[in-house]
Amino acid sequence: MDHLVNPWKVISQKNIYDNPWIGLTEFDVINPSGSPSIYGKIHFKNLAVGVVALDDELNTYLVGQFRFVLNQYSWEIPEGGCPEGTDILDSAKRELQEETGLTAGNWQEILQMHLSNSVSDEHAIVYLATQLKQGAASPEDTEKLEIKKMKFENVYELVKKGEITDAISVAAILKIKLMMLENEIRL
Repeated sequence: MDHLVNPWKVISQKNIYDNPWIGLTEFDVINPSGSPSIYGKIHFKNLAVGVVALDDELNTYLVGQFRFVLNQYSWEIPEGGCPEGTDILDSAKRELQEETGLTAGNWQEILQMHLSNSVSDEHAIVYLATQLKQGAASPEDTEKLEIKKMKFENVYELVKKGEITDAISVAAILKIKLMMLENEIRL
């Protein structure tokens, strides 16, 4: 089987919904078994960026906010969107500063992932930020944020207990833990 050949055949497509952040397209297709079907795709207009900020004492920073779509409060690493055509690292630096007031002297890309790839094209890139300096946060007017500075091991325990559920945050914290176990973290 050739894994690079798309087994789906698109017959037609129509835009169902569009706003500044997402678009929804419905496709009439012939599926891999040869039967007519439909498929929906959510297109994200921003790349997702996340940052694990780690200081010299192995503290990290979580951002708490109420998530409208989930109708619940969520603790996450600093994260946000990188508009198309914008430098990804610059967007990560902006999100870290806006949400926590932190700037970093060292940046390392640690993870790329696709989120909910059965219905969306959302792509995330996560960075490790070290050599931190504290400044003033400047959250967007749509954000009511709470910031927690915690020992990384305590944050890792929250992930293990299922108390942090944001996919980017979970993956990033687990990746950092693996990097620590493999002595790949350089502070």
